Amino acid sequence: MCILSRAGLWSARSGLFCLVLMVFGGGAWASDLLAWVEARALTELVAHMEVWLDEHTDLPRRSDAPEIRLTSEVKVAWLAPMRAAPDASHTRGLYDPDSETIWLVRPWNAKDPYDVGVLSHELVHHRQAGQRHWYCPGAQELPACRVQQAWLNAQGLEPDVN
Repeated sequence: MCILSRAGLWSARSGLFCLVLMVFGGGAWASDLLAWVEARALTELVAHMEVWLDEHTDLPRRSDAPEIRLTSEVKVAWLAPMRAAPDASHTRGLYDPDSETIWLVRPWNAKDPYDVGVLSHELVHHRQAGQRHWYCPGAQELPACRVQQAWLNAQGLEPDVN
């Protein structure tokens, strides 16, 4: 019996998805959908994700880009103990509206669609912060999770989002 890892399963699904698109005429749409994989720098990936968010949400893009930093689970728990998941191993990203910083938890890989999904989630929070004051910060989570889920579904993947 063969058991695929998460990465192996993703590769198999992606390969099948690309094959179906080629056979049934995906053309330019297929290249646009997977363009994020070609990003050579984090700024290029963020620019791609911002375009995706423009097309798939009604949240307006902010003129000021967030700062993006990689960090550890310990640092995220220290930065925002009330916002980090009770089990910090599940916290993959955090947006700090005061500093307009997205904190991505290492290991983070710009070629991993699940990690890029976390980035999309945190970019939603950056857009939300420019909209209005939220009396309950938790109210921002459901829309961000739905965007993350939509992005992963567009990649042919099921999110592991709680």
